[in-house]
Amino acid sequence: MSTGRASAIIASGTMVSRVLGFVKAIMLAAAIGQSGSQVAATFGLANQLPNNVYALVAGGVMSAVLVPQIVKASKAADGGESYVSKILTLGGTVFLVLTVIATIAAPVLVNLYAVSSGQDGRGFTPEQMALAIALAYWCMPQILFYAIYTLLGEIYNARSEFGPYTWAPVANNVIAIAGLGAFMLLFGEAETNKLIDVWDVDRITALGLITTGAVAVQAIVLVLFFRKTGMRFRLDFGWRGVGLRATGRSAMWLFGIVIIGQLKGLVQSRVASLGDGANILTMQNAWYVFSLPHSIIAVSIAIAYFTRMSHHASDGQIGRIRDDLSGALRGVGMLTTIAAVMLAVVAPPFARLFEQGFDGAMAMSWVIWAFLLCAVAFSAEYVIQRVFFALGDTRTAFLYASVSMFLTFALLWWASTLPAEWVIAGTALAVSIANLISASVWLVLVRRKIGPFGFRLVAWRHAQYFAYALVAGAAGFGIVWALGGYVDGGFATATKLQGVATCAAAGVVMALVYFGLLYITRNPDFRSTVALVLAKLRGRGNGGTAAPDAPAGTEPV
Repeated sequence: MSTGRASAIIASGTMVSRVLGFVKAIMLAAAIGQSGSQVAATFGLANQLPNNVYALVAGGVMSAVLVPQIVKASKAADGGESYVSKILTLGGTVFLVLTVIATIAAPVLVNLYAVSSGQDGRGFTPEQMALAIALAYWCMPQILFYAIYTLLGEIYNARSEFGPYTWAPVANNVIAIAGLGAFMLLFGEAETNKLIDVWDVDRITALGLITTGAVAVQAIVLVLFFRKTGMRFRLDFGWRGVGLRATGRSAMWLFGIVIIGQLKGLVQSRVASLGDGANILTMQNAWYVFSLPHSIIAVSIAIAYFTRMSHHASDGQIGRIRDDLSGALRGVGMLTTIAAVMLAVVAPPFARLFEQGFDGAMAMSWVIWAFLLCAVAFSAEYVIQRVFFALGDTRTAFLYASVSMFLTFALLWWASTLPAEWVIAGTALAVSIANLISASVWLVLVRRKIGPFGFRLVAWRHAQYFAYALVAGAAGFGIVWALGGYVDGGFATATKLQGVATCAAAGVVMALVYFGLLYITRNPDFRSTVALVLAKLRGRGNGGTAAPDAPAGTEPV
């Protein structure tokens, strides 16, 4: 499958999933509240725990290590089928045991990730801790379903079958949306459910079943469509002889990276539990908003490029990897820059979709703005790291993560000293500063790894994108300001529907201005992207994504 077609499949599926994910998040906020809701903070913590435990064990390891290993195994006589059966058997066994252990340990994990309220009143109350533990018992089985989804998904990716893996989260969101709708019919909306005293066994069971059931459906979709990979699965407990030892060596360093990431996440969660007003769920949904451009644009492009870079690395074609990196950075930068500016401009009316009033919308907006400071850098770092993973180098990432961890801890400590109402925004700002520094270091590391990749061209294009985005942002800001988007009682934040209308109006204007400037100035990246899309719509095209510039690998920096 061509990179262009793969990116289109991934982007379309991710976009639909993200749209439905927003609907799910909005319905969850309508059901249990968000900023100022103790129940929302409690659920945010409990539902995050299975993600944390799963990532701690192997989330990143499987994503970064399995694709190159499966690509190599596919050259075997059986097309890699034996390797895949062994990996699935091993992974399923490990994560089944882990799920049971984590479920039993739910009380310990809740107490680890949240700070109990002390004399100053900051932190989770005893009632919140009890509810978090009860919800965590229901959420922990998600670990097994996340593992099945990721294991099968990486096999789909390595076999260039991107459709099911990308579209399975759509099923997750559809089930969750339907379930939350039923929940509100049975138990009412946020005005009632944000009160922790009303949470009985029925409410806890219903919300737990809805949340975990949706994740289970996401995994089942990949099981049902597994034949599309062209492979058959058989239980195989003979885990020697197919390169698992090599996988283990590569995974060792990445496992260290994941541990460091989870240590940072643990500290971040404990700091966030000190927040008042904006809380853990506010931060999670603000991150969800922030990550929209990244997940739709950067991840979609990077996943497709990662598979191709893995093939190039296997064949020793470093020059092709340089070209891939330069093209991916320019394409990602062109789209994430304007997306970040758009989200910054419409943050208050957009946040109104999650919040019950203007004060809550502004509390969430400050968190969104803090995250957006690193939007472009965050996506660029993600792309750069795929180069190292494609080359099987996870050691470099581990060594850097070990050093950067202390910077993140220092920044999070600073956030914990802020007044309670600013703790969440401060935490988001700490994350952004750490990511900005991290992306700068990764640019140096990747040049040392693969040589000159055309950094001057990449930097110049990003400067152009930022200038055009500022012009577009100014036009959008004028519209939101005129509609009262930044003041209490304004049209833009009076109701959720009016917030949507304001975002749409400002968004259309900003898009027209930005892409209009790219068109007028004949930007090569923009023109090549448009040509690619038109070619796909007409049913032709070579699937390439490179702009008509000199190959990045031949341009010294």
